[in-house]
Amino acid sequence: MALQQGFHQQQKQVQRLAMTQTLQQSIQILQYNVEELQNFLNQKALENPLITVTTNHDDYMNSSRQNSSSQSVDENYMNQIPDDTRQSLFEYLLDQVHLTMRDTPLRNLVLFLIESIDNNGYLKMPIEEAMEKTGANKVDIVDAVTLIQQLDPPGIGAKNLQECLLLQAENDDWAPKAAVEILRDNFDELANRKWQAIAKEQNVTLEEIQTVFDYVRTLTPKPGALFNSEGSQYIFPDLIVKNEAGKLSIYTSRAAKPKVHFQKQYFQQMLQRKDDEVTDYVKEKKREFDWISRSLDQRESTILRVGKVLLEYQQDFFLEKTKELRPLLLQDVALKLGLHESTISRSVNGKYLQTRFGTFELKSFFSSAVAKTDASPEGLSVDSVKRLLQKFIHEENKSKPLSDAKIVKKLAEKNIEVSRRTVAKYRESLNIASSSTRKRYE
Repeated sequence: MALQQGFHQQQKQVQRLAMTQTLQQSIQILQYNVEELQNFLNQKALENPLITVTTNHDDYMNSSRQNSSSQSVDENYMNQIPDDTRQSLFEYLLDQVHLTMRDTPLRNLVLFLIESIDNNGYLKMPIEEAMEKTGANKVDIVDAVTLIQQLDPPGIGAKNLQECLLLQAENDDWAPKAAVEILRDNFDELANRKWQAIAKEQNVTLEEIQTVFDYVRTLTPKPGALFNSEGSQYIFPDLIVKNEAGKLSIYTSRAAKPKVHFQKQYFQQMLQRKDDEVTDYVKEKKREFDWISRSLDQRESTILRVGKVLLEYQQDFFLEKTKELRPLLLQDVALKLGLHESTISRSVNGKYLQTRFGTFELKSFFSSAVAKTDASPEGLSVDSVKRLLQKFIHEENKSKPLSDAKIVKKLAEKNIEVSRRTVAKYRESLNIASSSTRKRYE
């Protein structure tokens, strides 16, 4: 049989979404939170001479403070003065060295070593490296380290966490009697709750070890972190829910509505120059303004529509915070609004909703159903089960804490069927320790 080859043309029509740069940027605008959106618009204003941007951040912050402040006008005025006197950790240590130590070779070693203290207050340079770089002997380096560890804040200049906590206990007149010995000799056993071994070695009771353990938890593992804390960070909500006599309403906050203005007069002046390149340039910038303006309107409309669905579906929660959230998926909102699930995801991530009892991220109102009960035929949300778990642990006998298996049984008594692994996952997400760690000897 002869092999035959041939070519022919066939016309086929397909529908495909082309992700143009404009479409990608529109999607990005929806994903921005309030701060990111403002930064994006400011950058566009720098690139486009036809655009100016105004924001309502300051108006929002001022209005949010009006009813919560009882200070006088003079006091508020003083609070507006920025605090430029904050010292860094290095500067604070440097001042102490100059004020308390004479100008000696040992002080020079101290000044050299504090340059190797990290932002958390730990001395990162090994003694051997310091000897090599300074030419000093080991005794002098150790003496210099000792002087650093006598500075404020307590715990500064430690090599590791154990030494950091030990230094704080040694400088605290109110530390429990056995704290220093246990931290020095039995740090790992204390952390791993091998308290029987500590009790036998140190000749102390389990109750005394419990007291030491509680005390150690009050110490700071990062004594230098206080000097590196940044100023207050603000969350600007996109949506605000109001409850007026039991009637709920939702609207976009002023902070989430930056205004983009078009420089019409400048645009007309550029067109009158009769220069083709200039004309093409300003027309392109005009199209960019139109696109940004439409994208902002679409962003606001989409987030508000999602917020209205949340308000309708989680109405009990907004009326009374103690009410449980109902199970709700991104897919449910997407179907109701006729939008893609990814659009809903972009609309809720990093966006916040303000209520009279707190500000919440929009995505926190979404939760899958865990189990159906007679009282909740549609199913309980993960949030509801977590609250029950917290309640059980809060009410437990601290000397005999509930294991994950016992929590499973208590949930089963309420017709909530979940596995022990699920309980462990929820407990860990709530930063609740295991039953062996929660046990107290009192």
